[in-house]
Parts: sequence; structure tokens; C-alpha cells
Amino acid sequence: MTLPVALSRRRVLSLLGGAPMLPLASSVSAACLFTACGGSDGPAFKSVSFSSTPAPDLSNAAAMATTNVSSVMTVNFDDGSKVDYKLAYQPFFVTGNKVPDGKGGTLLAGGYYDINNQPIIDRSVAGSERHFFSDSPDGTSLLTVPGAKVDGVKGNPVFAVVQFEYTTWAQDGKTDMYGKLPSPIAVLTLDQDQTTGKLTLVKYHNVDTSKVHGLWITCGASLSPWGTHLSSEEYEPDAFADRAKNYMNDFSQNLYGNPATANPYHYGHLPEVTVNADGTGSIKKHFCLGRISHELIQVMGDNRTALMGDDATNSAYFIFVADKEKDLSAGTLYAAKVGGSTDFSSTASAAAPLTWIKLGKASSAEIEQLAGTLKPTDIMTVVKEDPKDASFTKIVANGKTEWVKLKDGMEKAAAFLETHRYAALKGASMGFTKMEGTTVNLKDKVAYSALQNIQSSMVAGNAANVPGNGISVPKQLVAGGVMALNLKGGQKDTDGAAINSDWVPADVKPLLVGKDLLAADGKTLQGDALGNTADPNMVANPDNLKFSETMRTLFIGEDSSQHVTNMLWAYNVDTKQLSRLMTLPAGAESTGLHAVDEINGWTYIMSNFQHAGDWGGIHAKVKDTLDPLIKANFNGKFGADVGYLTAAPTQMRLNKD
Repeated sequence: MTLPVALSRRRVLSLLGGAPMLPLASSVSAACLFTACGGSDGPAFKSVSFSSTPAPDLSNAAAMATTNVSSVMTVNFDDGSKVDYKLAYQPFFVTGNKVPDGKGGTLLAGGYYDINNQPIIDRSVAGSERHFFSDSPDGTSLLTVPGAKVDGVKGNPVFAVVQFEYTTWAQDGKTDMYGKLPSPIAVLTLDQDQTTGKLTLVKYHNVDTSKVHGLWITCGASLSPWGTHLSSEEYEPDAFADRAKNYMNDFSQNLYGNPATANPYHYGHLPEVTVNADGTGSIKKHFCLGRISHELIQVMGDNRTALMGDDATNSAYFIFVADKEKDLSAGTLYAAKVGGSTDFSSTASAAAPLTWIKLGKASSAEIEQLAGTLKPTDIMTVVKEDPKDASFTKIVANGKTEWVKLKDGMEKAAAFLETHRYAALKGASMGFTKMEGTTVNLKDKVAYSALQNIQSSMVAGNAANVPGNGISVPKQLVAGGVMALNLKGGQKDTDGAAINSDWVPADVKPLLVGKDLLAADGKTLQGDALGNTADPNMVANPDNLKFSETMRTLFIGEDSSQHVTNMLWAYNVDTKQLSRLMTLPAGAESTGLHAVDEINGWTYIMSNFQHAGDWGGIHAKVKDTLDPLIKANFNGKFGADVGYLTAAPTQMRLNKD
């Protein structure tokens, strides 16, 4: 992955349910957690709180080399009683291991497949050829399907959709594989024990992606309100770039067996996976939500409006308003213009107002047709040096200054296939840095979005900063933060036309920010005794976000090059309590987050991790000690966990019935 120098690779954390343990303390019997204690007249759910897992250090090296959880989840009831759950992490599998295919055979967890659904082989070590598999599981959705029936399920059938963003290295440990393989996506059939809520893997199904041109760098994901898995294709390949430099040749060779076949305009879109009653899955790709660095999409409370993460330098807020509920195949795309002078690095700063520029209206089918017929130069001219021609417009996109000129009649094609450049051309505020996960608090009509870093294009005077675009901070905050956006109706776009949605972001304000550890000069990052360059007691480089309506809790997973061990956090939006739920193996990233309030009465917090032992400068003090431990735990550092947070004596519940 090509990232700013200060950033790590993406990381994934998967949390899926587990083995019973003894309760810590409770004012009700353990049996009341899964029997009808009190019935409808019993105490009602009131709130949830979490204690913090201490951040490990080298005095407990084993904890730094795996998932580490010692938090307690307390469920409070309106009669003053409570139930305490001691949390732990339960993986379904480590990628690279064999998993059941539901037919009496096995498949390779996280395995890669070409356009003909044949295994892609790693030939980097002569005589030891093997099926490529991912060390980077990412977006995960937990769901149910009406009428589901899968052989081997004895309790309730539950499904998880898991996507695999990339693999870091070939087995020789030297060949960088980022962006060179088509991303696989799998449906897991899980057997939910009706007594304990434990989830057990009984079937792994690899989804056929051949009809959508394969998948490109699938990152964060969300569960749609109608029960489908909304995937992503991050870092859209620059169609104007040399194919050898935008990964297209290698990607195409591995997918199609020909370096020239793959078309960059087929990637950078929104895939949607539907799980079938038999534990298989089908996929379609929506081409009308803009070709951006799709990190994660969140559909709002109207089943039509979607706010999209845009994980890029010079990223922006984009919304899509679908023509029909529960159908993303056609609609209108908008980009935000930021007003005011908000300091996004300070929670004391006022909110910045947002107005919305209409980029275009289209269906997925018509944009896919354009993607297959147009060349980049049919849409616009892009040059890297000032042509001294007034018909060109200077823009900054993806960290680069360019001069662009739109071809006649190509507005729609530009809006949906060259979205970053077209939005900049239209005057959108293209100044955020690495806008990551998005989620929504439906009750309060507030959306949350993560800025992994507040640097480069956000900082006044930086070459990537665009003066006057409403995004300018006086100095960088590498640790980043979480933004809150108020959602309102009755808004108009910048042309004066009504936006047909009651869920449009009206302003944006910092909710949480991290804290860089600086040297005496107040500028240079300086690590603590362990090597952290951001305060380990605060969120740093937030990535995945998921909000629990019932728990009133914002869950935050890190993709941090500043914390020696990345962390999973819980932030209660009412009490403002921030709790560290889990730490990941050093060098690993927390992703795949999904907070599930209730499935058949049980509560789950899903998450995965990616690329344990991916060492950076901050790991100098721990690398030698931890590297052999991580290799032993995770298939020689080529594997990663997919799983969930479990509890005692059963999976978590938010009631006593």
C-alpha cells in the first residue's frame, strides 16, 4: 500500500463468541441470563459500561504477541441490579488454516482465487508452492437470513460475511503483494448454541466475484439495514497512471492471467453481498456511488441516504441519496463544501457548516457501461505542470497538484469515474486526510467519521492543502480523531435544489482526538519508554467505527503507526467514558469491527486483526522479543485471526429474560 510516511499498513481485528467462563459478580444468578427470570415484569435494561484492559508492555511479552483482553462489560438494570461479563477473544480461525466447506471437505481460510475461481498459487519459493492466503481480514458483518437451513447446524444458523483486504508478503517474505491479488470474500455459516450463544464455524463459502470483475482491496464494511453486507474497494487505481505503478498489471495477471485485461474503471466502487439461506453468497457491484477510496459506507435511517468514508489524502465527505429505499443501484451523488474555520484537531473548536455540491445522478448500469467503453482521455485531460492555458483548472487530488480540463459532455462520466478530480473541479472541500470508518447514531441523528490523521492536506501551508476550502489546522495532529456530524432534513444543494433526504450532514465537529507525544521542541514526535509516539491512554489513528444503539457506545478500532499495540476502544456518548477493550498483537491493525446489539437474544462485538508483526520504527524496542512469538502464534506471521469477543458464563446479553 502506498501511504504517507507516518502511516502503517491497514490492520484488521475479528471478534466472534467463545467458551464459557465463570462470572465475576452479579446480583442475579447466571441462570437468569438465559431463562425467563422476572419475565416482562422483571427489571429493564438501563445501560452498559466497560472497564479498561491495561496496555501491555514487555514485562508480559506474551500478551503483546496476541489478542489481549481483560475488560469487564457491566450491564445495568433499572432496579439497581447488574450483570458483569468478563470478556475474552474467541477466534473462528487463523487465516491459512483449513476450514470446513460444508460438503465434507476443507477450504483454505482467506485463500485467493482467480476469475475462474481457481486457486492463485504463490511460487515465490521454488519447490514450496502454495495457495496464496491473506494476512489481512477486514470488514465483517454478522447477520441472520429468514428460513436459513444449513447442514451441520444444530442450534440457530447465523452468518458472518468476511472480506480479506490484501496479503502483505509472498511466502519468501520479500515480495510485496499489496494490491496485486484480487480480494476474496467469504460467507461463514455459524452454529449459535441456543443455551450459551456461542458461535461455531460449520461452513466456509468463498463468494464467486467473477461477474463483478473481481474485487479490489476490500477494506471496511457495514451491514445494511436490509441485511446485506456493504463492502468497499479502497484506493481506486488512478486510470491516468502507468499500469505498472497503479498495480493494474500484477492485479490483472493474477486475476485474468493477462496483465492487460483488468480495467481500472471497474474498481473503486461499492460491492454488496447477499447471503442465501443455504450459506452461500451472491454479489453485485454498484458503480453509481462514486469511484473514490471507499473505506466504509453507512446507510442512514431512511434506508436511502449513505455517508461514505474516503480513505485518501485530499479526501472529502460524500453522500449518496438512492432513488428507492433499500436499493443502491441508482441515485444522486453529492460532495461537501466545508465552511467556517474549525480547528479539526481540537474538541473545543466550533462546528464547521457543510453545504453540498451535486456531482451527478445515475444508475449503476449506465456507469458500468461507461466504464467499459471510455478511456480516461475521453473524459478529461490531466497534466502535471501548469499548461499556461486558462481553459485548465488547477486542483489538488490524492496529494498531487494537477491541471485538468473536462471534455465536452463528459460531466456524468467524470462525476462517477473520476470522482476525486471532478469533485475538486466543482469546488468541493478536498482537504481531509484518510477519512476512515463511518457509523450512525440513529436516535440522536448524529453520524461519526474517523480521521486517521490530521496532517498534510489538512495543515495550513502544506503543499497538499487548498487555501479557502474550509479545511485548515495550524499544526498537524498525527494521532487523528473522530468527527461528529449532525444530520438534518430540508437542505438544498449549492445550486438551490432540494436534497431529498432528512439525513444530510449539516455540520462537522471533533468528538475525540488523540495526543501526539512531542519532543521538547513541540514539533518532533518522541516515543515513550515502550516506543509509543501517541498517548496510549487515548485513541490514536482511529479507523473502524461502529455504534451500538442499545449500548449507546461508539466502538473504535485503531490503524496506528503510533501505538506499539493497536487497540479497540469503547466510548459511551452519554457518560463520555473511554475504555480500552482489547489490544492486538504488536504491529497488527484493528479492523472488521461490527457491534451487534441482538441476534436471538445475544450480543456480539465482532472484529479482526491484520498483519501482526508488521514492524515500524516505533517497534524498535520490542521487535526482537516479539517477532518469534508472533511467528509461532500466527502461521509464521502470514496468518491473522477472524473472531469475536466472548464472555462468561455465556455470550453477552442485554436483558435478563
